[in-house]
Order: sequence, then structure tokens, then C-alpha cells
Amino acid sequence: MKRLFLIVLDSVGIGALPDAAKFGDTGADTMAHISKSEKFNIPNLRALGLGNIAGLSYLGAAEKPLAAYGKCAEVSMGKDTTIGHWEIAGLVSPEPLPTYPDGFPAELISDFETATGRKTLCNKPYSGTDVIRDYGEEHLRTGALIVYTSADSVFQLAAHESIVPTETLYEYCKIARKILTGKHSVGRVIARPFTGVAGAFTRTADRRDFSLEPYGVTMLDELKAAGHDVISVGKISDIFAGRGVTRAVMAHGNRECMAASMELVKSDFSGLCFINLVDFDMKYGHRNDVSGYAAALSEFDAWLPEFMNHLRGEDMLIITADHGCDPADASTDHTREYTPLLVYGAGVKPCDLGVRKSFADIAATAEEFFGVKGKISGESFYSDLAGE
Repeated sequence: MKRLFLIVLDSVGIGALPDAAKFGDTGADTMAHISKSEKFNIPNLRALGLGNIAGLSYLGAAEKPLAAYGKCAEVSMGKDTTIGHWEIAGLVSPEPLPTYPDGFPAELISDFETATGRKTLCNKPYSGTDVIRDYGEEHLRTGALIVYTSADSVFQLAAHESIVPTETLYEYCKIARKILTGKHSVGRVIARPFTGVAGAFTRTADRRDFSLEPYGVTMLDELKAAGHDVISVGKISDIFAGRGVTRAVMAHGNRECMAASMELVKSDFSGLCFINLVDFDMKYGHRNDVSGYAAALSEFDAWLPEFMNHLRGEDMLIITADHGCDPADASTDHTREYTPLLVYGAGVKPCDLGVRKSFADIAATAEEFFGVKGKISGESFYSDLAGE
């Protein structure tokens, strides 16, 4: 009974990619900047070989790393969650998803207002916490929905729970998802419910993503078709619009997702458990909170040994990321960075996997691990892990 646990540390990048300047991210380095915080303490990731990865010697290399290690470059034209996860799953996106630095076109907003029966506010790129601070009172007074975007391909919809019940907000997001098609096929429509009073508005944990369905076949599709379990934890199912998932575990935030993952590693299944830990990105990267980011990675590190102790003989663990979100960067946006690659298991030979040309190499390796021959992108490094 083979099991693969694939953990995505959302936004934990490890240095700018060669083309980072094209994305406005020259000098971005999430890991280097958080490592300078006094809250940074990751002995277990170091023991696995994180500091052995090219360019990360400042973390301290392990003399005998416990895992295979390397780093991945991104081929897809983007630096967002959707494109990053799709590439991890073997689907490369040569064209960027649409973004809206000047807000959404008037005709789209008009169609959305007509369909929902509500007016809208804002319609420009904005920080999620700042937008409810600046527009929350007007929203309470008028009932108009707060629409905003970011540097990513997202249509975000914020509303106070007392004005728009969360389930109704989800319905409005579904309406937006149906409208945002063709050249306006944004990666995600995101529900952002909030609560509280003026001056103290707080976003709830009931965020939900309504993603664009992958335009091609992914590892999830092919593993499911081959009869394997595909279990998602956190927002993974949303990112893939539910496609290829056999069981979705809906958990919020790092702690809930880690707790759910701990239960799953103790359970019986055969296949992939795909986990996203969102707090690094959502709570700290986008808020430029270096110390909070460092503390969150340290908390994951402290959790890791017990999880690893429950891995079985045929199991494999892969730890990676989907993009960067440097909290020391001048902006609050994602950053175009390499991502870490750590592979651990009783049958895994610790070795240097080098610089992978694509995130999709993870998917190709996963499929070879399960004996599945699919049509996804990527070059498998499974033979290196097996010492062949």
C-alpha cells in the first residue's frame, strides 16, 4: 500500500528565479529574509537537507541529510497559487492568466451587479485587510459588495456576515465565476467574509476559492483514473475545482491542516495526500510580517518529526512550495522564486536532486512512484531516489 504525502508550504520561496525582473521581483528571497528573524528555528528541515540545497548554505548544511534535496524552477508564466499548483501537478501554463491592475472592466462589473442585484465598491487592486478597513463602513451602510483584486489573477469579494450571510457570499462568487470566462478567465474567485465593527473588522476563516478548472490533464486526474485515492487537505480541492479529488478534507489554516494531515498519516489509504499550508502566504507574506512568517515555519518544523514517525515503509513525503511571497519585499504581492524540494522515506536515497527545470518534475516522479504512465509534463527523478 503506497502513500505519497505532498506538502506545499504556500509561498515559501528560496530565491529569485532568473526571470524575476520581468515580474518586478529582482532580489526577492523569502527564505533568506525570514531566516534573519529571531523567531526562525528549523532544526528538522535542516536535518532533512534544506541547507544543502544550492544557494541555501547560510542555513547550515547537514553532514548526512535525511532526505533527497534540490530546488525547482517554474516554467509557467505566473507566480500565483493556481498556476503554481497546476504545474506541481504536471500542467504547465505557457500563457499568464489575466490580471487587472486598473480594476475589472465596467461591463463585467455591470453584469455582476445585475446578476446579484447588488452594487459594488472599490474595484481596484487592494490588500485584503486594508480594503475592509477602508470600505467596510460604506459596505455596512449601503449593502454594496466589496470587489477587489491583486497582482494575481483573482476576483475577490468581501462582505460582512451581518449584511451577506457566508453561504450567500459563496453564491455570489459562483455567479462571478460564470461571468469570468473567455479572455476574463481569472484563476480564482475568492470569497472573503468578515465580521467585527468599524475600526476592528476581521476576516473570518470561511474564505473559499472558486477556481478555474484546469484546462488540461493533471496528476490528480491520472492517479484517480488509475484507481488511486487522491485526498486533498486545505484549499487543494478548490484550486483544482474539485477535479481529480476522491476525498476533500476542508481545513482552515496551518494548524487545522497539520492536524488533519496527522490523522491521515495514521489512516489506511493507497494513493496521494495533497496538502496546502496557506498561512505562510495569507497571514504573513501578504502582510509583510517577517517574524510571523518565521514563527509559522518554525511551528511547522516542530510538528514535522511526529508526522514523519508515522510514515510507513513504502510511504514517501515531498515538501515543496508553489511560489514566493517575500515578506521583506516592498510590495505585498507574490514573488517569482525557486521553490524547495525535499523528498523523504524509508526507500528514498538521500541525494542532491539539483535544480529541476519545472515544478512538474514532482508530478512525473509521483506518477512513476505509483506506476502510472500518463501524459503530464515533467521529468521524473524517481530513479535518483531509488539509487538506480
